[in-house]
Formats: sequence, structure tokens, C-alpha cells
Amino acid sequence: MSNIETFYQVMRRQGITRRSFMKYCSLTAAALGLGPAFAPQIAHAMETKQRTPVIWLHGLECTCCSESFIRSAHPLVKDVVLSMISMDYNDLLMASAGHQAEAALETSMEKYKGQYILAVEGNPPLNEDGMFCISGGKPFIEKLKKAAEGAKAIIAWGSCASWGCVQAARPNPTQAVPIHKVITDKPIIKVPGCPPIAEVMTGVITYMLTFDRIPELDRQGRPKMFYSQRIHDKCYRRPHFDAGQFVESWDDENARKGYCLYKVGCKGPTTYNACSTVRWNEGISFPIQAGHGCIGCSEDGFWDQGSFYDRLTNINQFGIEKNADQVGMAAAGVVGAGIAAHAAISAIKQTTQRKKTESQEEQNS
Repeated sequence: MSNIETFYQVMRRQGITRRSFMKYCSLTAAALGLGPAFAPQIAHAMETKQRTPVIWLHGLECTCCSESFIRSAHPLVKDVVLSMISMDYNDLLMASAGHQAEAALETSMEKYKGQYILAVEGNPPLNEDGMFCISGGKPFIEKLKKAAEGAKAIIAWGSCASWGCVQAARPNPTQAVPIHKVITDKPIIKVPGCPPIAEVMTGVITYMLTFDRIPELDRQGRPKMFYSQRIHDKCYRRPHFDAGQFVESWDDENARKGYCLYKVGCKGPTTYNACSTVRWNEGISFPIQAGHGCIGCSEDGFWDQGSFYDRLTNINQFGIEKNADQVGMAAAGVVGAGIAAHAAISAIKQTTQRKKTESQEEQNS
């Protein structure tokens, strides 16, 4: 890959100063949760390592992963695509099309065999010999298998590639399957979500390019740096959950107060993702903050788990024998008892004060 520039060479050629480059490395380290001590390591990698070729395929999907990816702010997707990696094939983003695009794919697979990262958005349908998804004049399943042969690692973008998503939901007439059901001899990094968070996507790529290895994965193949905690663990509404304060129905008084959305179907307690910490749209917000419960889109089979607005099975988070309903009623009881006690104490004080006043008046007379 001697004809591929390093990331730093590309940035300098574009007029980026050394100061701006180091600032970029620091921001990237922070976005990955690595801390400022890793900024020099990122800088060294960007200065010395050649850009990694990336081939990005599209199977059965709605392109929402790409739509999310191009909105990354830390790092900006233009820096990822134009500087950090060599995006050799992506039929959505590349300028060429048709035979020219497919020729570029063949050239890249042959020239960089064993060196490129294969990014897959969507999944392959197996029914009717894969005829439900044709790409470049061939069933996508064939294109996927051929591209995977020369890849050093595979990234499964989104819940479609990771789990199957809506295409694989019952009754699944096309027999759509996640890519790990087809590719079994390559390391696969699953980045689920419908779509994944933009900064999570670019963060995974940045980590792989910086440290020349795949990030630490959980038992399901997801990067621990982004999928090690439940949305519920860092949700700003968690104190309301612990206090037994819940939205009982949409747009009720509790909803206006920002109470927990667990009872109206929020799947935050069972969903592993970075929504409540990284958030969306440059960290502005996420669904729960906007007033809608988590639908669990990054979990396996979320389309087949019933309505998005059906509450989870009762979970005893508050004690051995307590659930949300019991704690909610207990909290209401405590508040009611507190109000009654306050009223009783106030009445006693008023009676005592009145008797003292009457006694003083009698003495004065």
C-alpha cells in the first residue's frame, strides 16, 4: 500500500496546521473515552500508518446506517472518508456508478487482499438463491462472500447486519439472516442500532485505524467501549425510576414532569447502547430525552418482542419483592401520609396558639 498516504500527510496537504492536528487527536481520544493520555498514541498512528482501504457493501437495508454515519461530528465524517481511510467502494457515496463502480470494487479486492476492512450495511436473503437482493447484477450473498474472502476484519453496521432486524422478523419470507450466519471464518465487529449512533460508527473505525486491532468485544461481538452499559444505567430519568415516579399514560401530568417512561414501554433497562451518554445530533438529545421511550433497536430480535409501547415484564429492581407498581404506590402513600401528617401538625399548632391567645386575653382582662 505504498501509494496510499498517511492520515497526517493528507491533512497537511489540505493546509491543516500541526496545532489543529493535535487538537483533533485529543478530541478523538475523548470521543473514544480513552482520555488525554492516549492523544499522543493516536497522533503517532496517524503520522506513520498508511490509510486503510475500506470496502462498504449494501445488502437488504434502508440506508439509515449511512445516513447516520455522514452526520458524525467527532470526528467529522469528511475527515474519516477523505483522510483517515481510503474509501475504495461505497455505492452510495462514491461518484462512479454501474460498471465503473464494480470495476473499482474488483480492483480494490485484488490489490489489497488481506489488508482491507469490509463494512457491511444490511443483510443477505437466502431464499430463492438470494434473488431478493441483487447488487451489481449478482445476488448480494455472492458479492458478500467474495468480498469477505480478502478482508482482514468485517464491521456489521446496524441491526440489519448484526441481528437481521425487520427483514428477518417473523415470518421472514426472504430468509434474511445476519452476516455472521454466512461469514464464519472472519472476525466480525457488530455495531447494532437502527441506526447506530454516528460517533459510535466513526469511533469504531478510528480505534481500529489507530491501534491496528479490533476493539474489545462483549460475548455478542459488540465493542465494549460503546455497548457495555444499559441505556437505563446512565439515563437522566433514572432517579424517577428509583423513586417510583412513572409516566402512567402518554401526555399525563407525570409525562410533563419528565418522569420515567418504563410503564409506557421504555426498553432502556434491557438495552445496551451509548444513547444516554453519547446521544444523537452532536450530543444534543436522544429519544428518551425527547419524551419517547427506548424501543430497544440495538438488541437482537427487537421487532419480534411485541409492541414498542408494551411495558416490560415486571422487574424487581427495588428490592427482593418489590416492583415498579408497588414502589410507585408506596411512594404515593408516603407522600399522602406526609401531607396528612403535615396537616395534623399544623392543626395542633393552630389550636395551641389559639388557646394561648385566649388565656392571655383572660389574664389581661
